[in-house]
Amino acid sequence: MTDHAHDLEALREATDRLLRATGELDDAALAAPSRLPGWSRGHVVAHLSRNADALVNVLQGRPMYADSETRDRDIERDAVRTGAEQRADLAASADRLAEAAAVPADWSRTVTLRNGVTDTASRLPFRRRVEVELHHVDLGIGYELEDLPEEFTAREIDFLAERFAGHPQVVSTALADPAGRTWTTGGGAEGGPVTVRGTAADLLGWLSGRRDGAALAVEGGTLPALPPL
Repeated sequence: MTDHAHDLEALREATDRLLRATGELDDAALAAPSRLPGWSRGHVVAHLSRNADALVNVLQGRPMYADSETRDRDIERDAVRTGAEQRADLAASADRLAEAAAVPADWSRTVTLRNGVTDTASRLPFRRRVEVELHHVDLGIGYELEDLPEEFTAREIDFLAERFAGHPQVVSTALADPAGRTWTTGGGAEGGPVTVRGTAADLLGWLSGRRDGAALAVEGGTLPALPPL
């Protein structure tokens, strides 16, 4: 069962790390490319700010975004602001989300996210934490997958392994890390089974599309090609 109170506290800690890190970036550093194709660091920060407000909408029963075009326009609009404006917006939007999450509510209720995806409200804090943690890495400012809290990394691997389970383009795949943790995914495509071994950070990097899997050891075939998230 998801503990939303625990996840809200973990989200607060992750947000504090992000705010401290972005506080050291000047305007030129924010305008520099991020690790996400076509996005500057300013785009990443703007996305995080607008995502926080979008989750406020979800918590309060409104559509997450007006539409995809508005979402994209808002990110482009905000990406070119000064560092001071970006940091103030990032902090203020995080505060708005924390305030919305503090209102007594039924956390077992079903909520609707982008593109019609549904989930329980209790999972929203972790979904937001995924945005904060992985996009912190995407900024390319010294926070790497290896720096992510171990509990977060294992849990996100759980989520991504489940997401690809039975996928028609992915063969049956077993994942294993040096700590003895194992996961299974894929299984909808012919072939396999394949076993993929590596550090939790490298497994997460591959599953999330942030690493090419070159550091992983593969038994029983070749490294499966994963579809975009």
